Amino acid sequence: MSTSSSPTSARMPANRPRRSPLLLTLVSVAILLIAFIAFTQVYTEVLWFRQIDAANVFRTMWLTRGLTFLGGFILMAVPVWLSLHLAYRHRPVYAPTTPRQENLDRYREAIEPLRRVATIAIPAVMGVLAGITASANWNTILEWINSTSFGSKDPQFGLDKSFFVFVLPGLRLIGNQLGMALLLALIAALVAHYLYGGIRPGEQKGVILTKAAQWQLGITVAVLVIVQAGRLWLSRYDRMTAAGGIVPGVTYVDDHAALPAMAIVAIAAVLVALLFVYTAWKGNWRISIIATLTLIVLGGVSIIAYPALLQQFQVNPSQQSKESDYIQHNIDATRDAFDFDDIEVTPYSPSTTGKEGDLRKDAETAASIRLLDPNLVSDTFRQLQQVRPYYSFPQKLDVDRYNIDGDMRDTVISVRELAPSSVNNQSWFNRAIVYTHGFGVVAANGNQRNPDGEPLFMESDIPPKGEFPDYEPRVYFGESSPDYSIVGAPKGATPRELDYPSDEKSGSGQVNSTFSGDGGPSVGNVFNRLAYALKFQDEQILLSDALNDESQILYDRHPRERVEKLAPFLKVDGDPYPAVVDGKIKWILDGYTTAEDYPYSTPQPLQQATEDSTTASAPNSVATLPDDEVNYIRNSVKITVDAYDGSVDMYQWDKDDPVLKTWMKVFPGLIKSSSEMSGDLMSHVRYPEDMFKVQRDLLTKYHVTSASEFYSGQDFWTLPTDPTTKASSGLTQPPFYMTLQMPGQQSPSFSLTSSYIPARSSEGQSRNNLTGFLSADADAGNKKGETAEGYGKLRLLQLPRNTTVPGPGQAQNNFNTAPDVQRSLNLLRQGESEVENGNLLTLPIGGGLLYVQPVYVRSAGETSYPLLQHVLVAFGEDIGFAPTLDEALDQVFGGDSGASAGDAGTEDSGDGESGSTSGGEDTDSKSGSPDKALNDALQEAKKAMEDSDAALKDGDFAEYGKAQDRLKKALEDAVAADPSLAEDAAGQDSSAPASEPADGGGDSGN
Repeated sequence: MSTSSSPTSARMPANRPRRSPLLLTLVSVAILLIAFIAFTQVYTEVLWFRQIDAANVFRTMWLTRGLTFLGGFILMAVPVWLSLHLAYRHRPVYAPTTPRQENLDRYREAIEPLRRVATIAIPAVMGVLAGITASANWNTILEWINSTSFGSKDPQFGLDKSFFVFVLPGLRLIGNQLGMALLLALIAALVAHYLYGGIRPGEQKGVILTKAAQWQLGITVAVLVIVQAGRLWLSRYDRMTAAGGIVPGVTYVDDHAALPAMAIVAIAAVLVALLFVYTAWKGNWRISIIATLTLIVLGGVSIIAYPALLQQFQVNPSQQSKESDYIQHNIDATRDAFDFDDIEVTPYSPSTTGKEGDLRKDAETAASIRLLDPNLVSDTFRQLQQVRPYYSFPQKLDVDRYNIDGDMRDTVISVRELAPSSVNNQSWFNRAIVYTHGFGVVAANGNQRNPDGEPLFMESDIPPKGEFPDYEPRVYFGESSPDYSIVGAPKGATPRELDYPSDEKSGSGQVNSTFSGDGGPSVGNVFNRLAYALKFQDEQILLSDALNDESQILYDRHPRERVEKLAPFLKVDGDPYPAVVDGKIKWILDGYTTAEDYPYSTPQPLQQATEDSTTASAPNSVATLPDDEVNYIRNSVKITVDAYDGSVDMYQWDKDDPVLKTWMKVFPGLIKSSSEMSGDLMSHVRYPEDMFKVQRDLLTKYHVTSASEFYSGQDFWTLPTDPTTKASSGLTQPPFYMTLQMPGQQSPSFSLTSSYIPARSSEGQSRNNLTGFLSADADAGNKKGETAEGYGKLRLLQLPRNTTVPGPGQAQNNFNTAPDVQRSLNLLRQGESEVENGNLLTLPIGGGLLYVQPVYVRSAGETSYPLLQHVLVAFGEDIGFAPTLDEALDQVFGGDSGASAGDAGTEDSGDGESGSTSGGEDTDSKSGSPDKALNDALQEAKKAMEDSDAALKDGDFAEYGKAQDRLKKALEDAVAADPSLAEDAAGQDSSAPASEPADGGGDSGN
C-alpha cells in the first residue's frame, strides 16, 4: 500500500478549485469600504446632533429604532423558526409515501443540503422585513410608553382619549405583526410537515397527521384565532375614527349592530380557539373546521349583512333623527380637535353704500391698510436692493410688524440671501470657502410708498441702515443657502468669506469676514474631513489646503429642514419668516403636534388644506404641510433658528397639549418654557398661516353647530378662488396678514384673515357673494414679554343669508368691467407696459365690507419691476380708483372717508425718498421725474374723460369741448413724459370718449 495515500488526502477532492487570494482580498476590501461609508453616514449625524447640543435626541431615536427593529424581528422570526424547527425535529422516522407522493422523496433529497441554511435564512429574512416595518413606527411605541392623559373621555366607550391617540396605535401595530407572524408560522408548519411526512394523503381519502403535526398545527391555529379575536376586539375602537358613514366615527348602525356583533364574534372566536386546542389533543378536526366555518358565517351575517339591512330599512328612511346624536359627536369632536370650539361668531349685516365720514371710527385700521403685495414686490426688492447677482430674494416676501419709535407698523420684509448658482466662477473654493452667506434684511412699510411707486424702505442697503437697531447681518442659515460651506479660521488669519462689494479707496473691491460662531461640526482633523468627503461625495474636502484646525462645516441649513431633523415628531409650518430679534436675524417657525386617531373627529388632508395660489406661484418660498391626514392638530411649539450660527430654540407654546407633553417626556430638555422667550421675540411671534388654513377649510362646514342643519348641508360654504389668478386655475385665495379691528373688537390688532362664499352651485357656476369672514388675532405679545390675551382668538362674521354682498370674485369682476377703470388701465398699459393686480384685501370696516387692491405697472424688459401706481377700492357697488389709497377711499365715501390712509399726501410730497438702489447708494425721487409727470398727465386724462361723459349726459357741448381740449393736452403731456406712448396716443383723439356715453362711464367709476 502506498504511504502517500493518507485518510485526509483521500477525503480531499483531487480537482477542487482553489480560491483566488486576490478575489478574496477585493471582496474583503469592498465589504470594509461599504461598512466604512455606512459608518461615516452615522458618524456625521452624531457630529451634527452633538454640535447643536441634541445628542440625546439622536440617541433616543436610534436606540428606539434599534429596539423596535429587534422586537419586530423576534416577533416574526422566532415563531417561523420555531415552526420549521419543530416540524423537522418531530418528523416521522419513516415517512411512507403514497402513489400521489412519488416525487416527494426527490424533493426531500434536494432540500436536505439546504435545510439548515433555509431554517435560519427564511425566518431571518422575514424577521428583517418585520423589523424594518416596526422600526419605522418607533414614534408610535414612544408615544404609547410615554402617553399623557387628555383629561376627557370619548362619548361611546367612556375611555380617556389618550387610549385612542397613544395606546390603540401601539396595540394595533403589535396585533398586526403578531397576526402575520402566526399566519406565516402556520404556513411554514404545513409545508414542513408535508415535506417530512407529518402530513400525508390517506390511502383512500382524507389526510393523515402524525401526533406531533396534530399538536403543532392545532396549537398554532388556536393562538392565531385568539390573536385575530383580539384584533377584532380592538377594531371596535377603530370605528371611532372610521370613515364611510354619514360622518367619521361611530354611527347609528355601528352602535346598534356592528359593535355588538364584533364583540360577540370576538368572544366566539376564543371558543373556537379552545376547540382547536381540544382538536390538538383528540385529533378530531371536523368539529373545529365546522366551528370555524360557522364563525365566518356568523361574522359575515352579523358584522356585514345585518348592519347593511339595518341601514337600508331602518336608518335611511329616518336618517336625520337616527344619526343626530352621532353627527353632534362629530361636530363637537372636530371643533375641539382642531382648536376652534370657542370661536366667536357674530352676525354681520354690512352696508353697501358708503357715506361721508364712515371710516372715522376705523381710522386706525384705514391708516394701516397694507398696499405692498409681498407676492409681487419681490422683483422690486431684487432690482433696488439685490446689489449683486449672487444675492437673491424669494419669490414671496414676508409680512411682519415692527415697533418703530412707539409706532407699530405692518412691514414687508425679506432676507438678502446668497444665490449660489449665480456665482460667476463656480470653482470649489468659491462655492465652499468664499461665497458662504447672505447679508442683511430689507424691509419696507406695508402701508406706504414713494411717489414713483417704489417701496418706502425702513431698512435697506449694504451695510444695513435704516430704522432697525444694530444687528448681526450675516445669514449663514437660510432658505437658499448652499448644501455646505466651510467656515472659520484661526485668529489673525486673513478673512476669505465675502461679505459685500466695496468701493472704498483702500479696498480690494470687497469686504471679507470670518465666521466666529459655533455653527457646524469641526473638520479640523483628517478623519472628519474624510467622513464628510464621503458624505458629500466631494474629495476636495479632504484634499484642499483651505481647511484649517478651526474649520467648521455648515450643512442642513434650511430652517424648516433643520427643525424637522431635530424634532421629527413635529410638522413644521411651510413658511419660515425672518425677524430682527435681540440684535440677530432669527427665522421664526411654528411646530404642530398632530394625531390620526382622535375619536369622532373628521380627518383633514394637510397638504390639500394648505395649498393655495401662493404655494403654487412661489413653491420655492412657501411649502405646504406634508401629505398626511390628521384629525387633531395643535400649534404647540414656537421655534427660532439663528440665521448666523444655526442654533435652534424651541418653546412650549401650548401648555395643555397632551401630545406635546408626551414628547417632552421622550426628549426632556429639548423644548423650553415660553417664559424664556424674550420680549423682542414675543413681539414678532404671530398666529401661524398653515394652522389657520386648516381651520378655515374645516370651518366651511363646521361653522354649523346644529346636527340637523349640518345634516341638511344647506349652509355649507367654500373658499373663494384667487381672483388675481386665471379663473381656470382653481387656486384658493390665500389668507392675508393685516392690522384690523373686527366689529366688536376693542382695538386693532395684527390679524390673519380669510373670506367665504356659498358652496352650492347655481346653473353650473358657484355664487361668489360673500357669506362669511374669518379673522384670527395674530399678535402673540409685546416687547415687554407680555402675552396678548386675545392671541389665537378666531372671530367669524356671518353675513345674512337673504342678502347679496359681493365676494372677492365679484369685486374683482366689478373692477375689471368698470369703464372708467378700464380706460385708465389701458392708458397705463401704453408702451408695452403690463398692469398687474395685487392681492385683493377684504376688510369689514365702515359698517360694511371694503375691498382694496393695489395696481402695479411693470415696464417691458428683463430688468423691469412692478411699481405701485394706483389703488382700487370697492364698497358695495361703489368703486374708487386713484393714485393713492387715501384718494380712492374719499371717492367711495362721499368725498371724505373720515380717515387718512397710510399713503395720504404721497402724490403731493414730491421729495419722498425712494429708498436705495443697487450698490447701496441712495436715490431721491424728485417731483419733476418722468414717472411723476406721466402719472400726473394720466390722472388729468382720466378726469377729462369723466368730465366729457358728464357733459354729454347733460347735453352741455360747451363743457364737453373744454374737457376734450384738456384731454388732448393731458395726452400730449403723457407722450412728452414717455415718448414710447407716441404711437398709441395717436389713436386717442376726441372721438374716443364720444363713442361711449351710453355706457354711463362716469357713474360706475366713482
